[in-house]
Amino acid sequence: MADLRSTTTRALPGGYSFAVASVIFGPLFGPGYLLLRDAVSTPRSYLTDSALGLGDAAPRAVPQDAALAIASSIVDGGVVVKLILFAALWLSGWGAAALVRSMLSGVAVGPQLVAATVVMWNPYVAERLLQGHWSLLVGYAALPWTAKAAIELRSGSGVRGWCALAVCLGAAGLTPTGALLAIVVAVVLVRPKQLIGVGAMAVVTSAPWLYAAIASGAGATTSDPAGVAAFAARAEPGLATFGSLAGLGGIWNSAAVPTSRTSGFAFVGTALLLGVVVIGAPYLWRRRQDRAVFALACTAIGALLFAAVAATPLGISAGEWLVVEVPGAGLLRDTQKWIALVVPLYALAAAAGCQAIVARFAEPEQPNPARFLTPAASILLLLVALPDLVWGVGGALRPVRYPASWERVAESIDTDLPGAVVVVPEGMFRAFPYTGRAPVLDPAPRMLPRDVLQSGELIVAQGRVDGEGSRAAEVEQLLATGAPVTELAVQGVGWILVERTAVGRAGKPDVSIDGVERLYADDELALYRVPGVAAEDEKPRGAALFAHAMWSALLAGGILGSVFYIVIRVRRRPDES
Repeated sequence: MADLRSTTTRALPGGYSFAVASVIFGPLFGPGYLLLRDAVSTPRSYLTDSALGLGDAAPRAVPQDAALAIASSIVDGGVVVKLILFAALWLSGWGAAALVRSMLSGVAVGPQLVAATVVMWNPYVAERLLQGHWSLLVGYAALPWTAKAAIELRSGSGVRGWCALAVCLGAAGLTPTGALLAIVVAVVLVRPKQLIGVGAMAVVTSAPWLYAAIASGAGATTSDPAGVAAFAARAEPGLATFGSLAGLGGIWNSAAVPTSRTSGFAFVGTALLLGVVVIGAPYLWRRRQDRAVFALACTAIGALLFAAVAATPLGISAGEWLVVEVPGAGLLRDTQKWIALVVPLYALAAAAGCQAIVARFAEPEQPNPARFLTPAASILLLLVALPDLVWGVGGALRPVRYPASWERVAESIDTDLPGAVVVVPEGMFRAFPYTGRAPVLDPAPRMLPRDVLQSGELIVAQGRVDGEGSRAAEVEQLLATGAPVTELAVQGVGWILVERTAVGRAGKPDVSIDGVERLYADDELALYRVPGVAAEDEKPRGAALFAHAMWSALLAGGILGSVFYIVIRVRRRPDES
């Protein structure tokens, strides 16, 4: 009976988190592809130089794009992205429950469910979904698991702890930001003598984007200082910037915000969330001598202060100096995303507060409504604090269907011929009739089997933020000025794709192209071949592939080691009994 109760206690948070993830995921269970702002899923993507991070732009989607290119050669890419996103939502809550169970002695199921709700149902998750940062949410989901693995490693869990940490860092390493978030959590929690091992794992999990930044030259490139103010955290109605950040909101893009956070209700929602969290503060204060609690608290406070100060005039000035003088510092400019480091502490505090209330009003081993009502009330308050996260953030996350034109264009490109693709209209973002009103990242770089030149330039409410792609910017200028195709060929342009129904930076495409061969055309897309393109120098793909293989081996090795440990543990149980 005791074993059955223990199994139920451990399984219930996972089942609860699965149900909550399903409510959030909502419309994405239907057929179609995720295509919203920065999120681009396609039926098939390809292992191009850009997918390996060897293009002109900074390798922000490495190793994500390469992993999807390989996976989509086996399974539909849209399904792969949906599975990863759903798993991230589900495992974030389950991980929060597992973390508090490992840190709070004798914690009941109710407080674990409260912790799971705090991590899953908050403005950070909603805003990153609306911004299309599905892969960042993988790193976000890894944080409670990383904290748990690091704490257990600190307590002497040995090989099992290292395997668990390898899985966490490898999964978080799907994006550079995710890798850095998980590395920070691991570093602050392990013992000093374990830092060498963590450092080695950090290098391996970051190898794909670190190598790509060095090999492509992006690592030596500075960023447009205009991006610092453009991507700074934003104050919500009724809240200062610090209050918005403390409530896990304040993303830079006011268009990627749930409706409930665009009015005075943002203050109410923040108060409800912080109310559930702050109740546990006295309990955590009494445990301040606990190294793990102290480290999580310092990390959370540091993340909040960093994001808040970075949004002040002084912080913006310092950030502008940093991105101009320090190559690669542009990775830090979206400062609000770093408040993900607050979430493990919030989960712990919410569970601790719920547990303290139950302990105060419920007698041990005696039936008492407080055991149920306290966590139920806390969960209800958290849900009310952000009512429009339900069903794909109010239906905003709905799958789209690509026209058949995209597949035909991809088939029309001969990968044996040299050259890259340039897209008209110019710019990275556009709107299609089938995507709704929100701008979307151009799917061409993921959809086509050749590199697509993109400058990385962004148009935001505050103005223009220049990208790192100088070659792409030059090509876009040639197209805009009607330069002869011979000049495009000199720049290595082999194909021109005209997205006829797209509305881009300069409106709908209006281009006259002479001296090119039309390969495909319909009402949606037109593809042209530029003659006389010389073969380009080969990029160092071998080393890039090796870096990706190292990351994959870390993740796979950690998974296999963890599974092996679980199997051994299950087999030993009958013998122990």
